[in-house]
Amino acid sequence: MKLLLDSSSSLLFSLLLAQLPVFTSGSPVPQRRTTEMDKLSNQTKNLLKLTQELLKDHAFEADVEPHRFRSLPEMSNRSANDLNNLELKPTLSQLHSDLKLYEHHFEWLNRVSKKHHHPAVPKLVEMIREIKSLISLLHRQMKFVKVETPRLTPVAPSLPPHLPYHFDVLQSSHELLQHFKLFCDWAYRAFISLKPKVTATAVQ
Repeated sequence: MKLLLDSSSSLLFSLLLAQLPVFTSGSPVPQRRTTEMDKLSNQTKNLLKLTQELLKDHAFEADVEPHRFRSLPEMSNRSANDLNNLELKPTLSQLHSDLKLYEHHFEWLNRVSKKHHHPAVPKLVEMIREIKSLISLLHRQMKFVKVETPRLTPVAPSLPPHLPYHFDVLQSSHELLQHFKLFCDWAYRAFISLKPKVTATAVQ
């Protein structure tokens, strides 16, 4: 009887050992925790996609007359080659300032587009909402790494004074969206590049 019990116990133990790899492989793989910088890069990517969709609604066969907006952030001095050399706090501060400026421009464009009953108004409203959300996320990240919110000198943005024709609205929309597309592409890469520096700051 004792021999039978020992044999049964050994058999059960062997079966459990055989099933162990199955239990191990079936266990859920822990997911990587989403950080604030991940949220920032994802939100910026969503804005880039929305901008590209809006550009399709404002497509032109000919080149648009440039420089209607003289107060937009300068993008010609932001090279992809310099991304690895970005400093965390100044860059976050600059991006925050830039986004506030874009927010002002798109709110203006939305008001003008409503007057001309442009069909892209719902997407512009969504654009403004997404920009505000990104600003809020960025402000939270800045508080985490102890970056003071930049105090901008109140300068009136250079906006076209009057857009009497629907075509003027289309041209202004196209230029602003093209400019914002460049900004989103650069900001997305910047957030990804800055992520290790935020992690290093948190460890200190």
